[in-house]
Formats: sequence, structure tokens, C-alpha cells
Amino acid sequence: MKMSQNTPVKDDDQTSTNKKSLSLPTSRVRLIMKSSPDVSCINHDALFLTTKATELFVQHLAVSSYTNRAEKETKSLSYSDLANSAEENDTFQFLTDILPKKILAGDYLKSLEQLQEDDDDADF
Repeated sequence: MKMSQNTPVKDDDQTSTNKKSLSLPTSRVRLIMKSSPDVSCINHDALFLTTKATELFVQHLAVSSYTNRAEKETKSLSYSDLANSAEENDTFQFLTDILPKKILAGDYLKSLEQLQEDDDDADF
């Protein structure tokens, strides 16, 4: 019996190949997707595509943050690099609430006092 080259690939083979090309666990992505009240059922293809898109987004964020990092002599990526990238790049602007720049508690208290003084001055 000869097999032709046009024989379709089994779904099981495609599924195992697709799972091998993913780095994020699909079970976690499924859990996050199911946390939405609008989602009742998740298709395997939709789960795969969402997981792959998430991986590509995280990779793009990391590469962008790495190329624009403050300390060029180090080969590491820090939280502040991600926060700077989120603040400076229009593509990642929506992440500024999730990745705020870190400030010292003393600096925050000073800025809070300054805001209160400005509000008090505006009342008069």
C-alpha cells in the first residue's frame, strides 16, 4: 500500500506540533480566558492563537524594552526598563497602569503634600 503525498495530516499530529511551538501553558491561558463572564466555551484553535499572540506580544515588549534600556552595558532587563518602555512607547501606553514607574515612599509623600498644598492654595 502506497501513501500519497496529498494525505491530510491527522488533527492529533497538528495539535502536538502546535503545543510544542508554545512556551506559555495553555491551561493558564484557558483559565484567564474563562475568567471573563462573556466566555462560555473556548475553541482549541482560539486558545492556541490567543496563547501564541500573547507570547509574541511579550516577546515584542521584552525586545523593545531591552533595546531602549537605561544601562546599555548590562545584558539584563529590569522592571524599570519595562516601565520606561510602557511610558515612552505609544504601542505600550495602555500598560502604564500595570507597569508604573517605581518611586520611593519619601518622594511619594512629598508629591502628595505638594498636591495638598496646591489644592489648599486653589481654595483661597
